Formats: sequence, C-alpha cells, structure tokens
Amino acid sequence: MSRRRCSKPSCNGAAASTLTYVYADSTAVLGPLATYAEPHCYDLCQMHSERMTAPIGWEIVRITPDPDALKPTSDDLEALADAVREAARPRYQPDAEPPPLPSGSVEVARRGHLRMLTSVDLPEVPLDQLFDEDFEPR
Repeated sequence: MSRRRCSKPSCNGAAASTLTYVYADSTAVLGPLATYAEPHCYDLCQMHSERMTAPIGWEIVRITPDPDALKPTSDDLEALADAVREAARPRYQPDAEPPPLPSGSVEVARRGHLRMLTSVDLPEVPLDQLFDEDFEPR
C-alpha cells in the first residue's frame, strides 16, 4: 500500500485518492492516487475522499478508474523483461590487447582507461628556452 498519508490534519489514514482544484472552472477533481506527490494536490484517505464536499458554486468531478485497466498486461511484463535483458547485456567488447603505444613513448602509469606517457625521443629543454626573448607574461 501507499506510504503517503491523508492530507487532512490529525488523520493518519493511508492516502487512497488525490484531490486537485481547477480554479478557472470552479471544479474540484477527485481521482486515483497520483504517482508522485505534487504541490497543490492533496492526498486523501478513503473516508475523507468519500465524504468530500465542494464549496458552494463549485462542482466535484469524481474519477474512478477501471480496475482491469490498472492490472499489468502481458505487454508490460514483456517490455520489462526486455529492458532487464538489455541492461544486462555488455555495452562493449573489451580488446584482448591494449592498443600499441605511439613510437618513442613509454607508459609511465595507468589508472582505469587512462594512461600517462612520456616521450623518450625528445631531449629535455630548459623552460626558459621554450619562450622568445621578448615574451612577457601577463
């Protein structure tokens, strides 16, 4: 059953229906329990939903769903089973061997799918030689 409780003060009954107001039409709509609690919607227990009255000049629309429509169909169960199978299927095939390293590179470290490479072909150049003489940092 539902964990949501009746919105009426001092009532601890389990919510059975949802009450919403359509102010433009002066209508109170009492329907099946909404899937999610939403602002400006009031969950009512069975007793309070049966005793619900509208203000003078307002109309109450009671929506009672067909009980057979709420039962899961075989299509729903098949769709659920297909979704579970799809989620269990591996998304990619891992390579048997990692791709070859670029020439002149040595793998220094690896973490997950990331790896750190260092070049063995390039000579070390001091940092001050990398910039032009007229270079001025900002």
